Amino acid sequence: MKREQLKDYVTSIPDFPEPGIIFRDITTILQDPDGLNMSVDGLIHLTKDIPFDGIIGLEARGFIFGTPVAYAAHKGFIPIRKKGKLPRKTISTKYSLEYGEAEIEIHEDAIQKGGKYIIVDDLLATGGTVEAACRLVEKLGGEVVRICFVMELAGLKGREKLARYDVKSLITYEGK
Repeated sequence: MKREQLKDYVTSIPDFPEPGIIFRDITTILQDPDGLNMSVDGLIHLTKDIPFDGIIGLEARGFIFGTPVAYAAHKGFIPIRKKGKLPRKTISTKYSLEYGEAEIEIHEDAIQKGGKYIIVDDLLATGGTVEAACRLVEKLGGEVVRICFVMELAGLKGREKLARYDVKSLITYEGK
């Protein structure tokens, strides 16, 4: 049975990982051919009105959603990964997590100076990882012209952290 909206493909799990939280499980979008089609087509649509040179995806679900968007636009796909996972010379940046720090990296030759890039990821929560990705792109001389998400948890205020960027989401949930 084909569902009417992309939200219909998300499974909401109450009280996970702790009481009062509703976990929005995106894997049910991936497992359903219609949900996967709807999400990828929606992301492709979000890139149609803006010129760009490549798609950047964040490990790991940004790879899943970003690669078909790059393919459809006949553009290259650039991965941003956790520290230590890329084989050539990289640059990296640290960013804050709720409890601690993390670090992501990109190949130093992945971005063209003056190039325009769209970042694609599955979820906008606090915005820390994507903000760090934007810093990497800009450090290499590129411009982030849009950031596209499948899902946004507006209650975590990640959009505020990304206020200077053009941010689009296919689905928005008001809570956390």
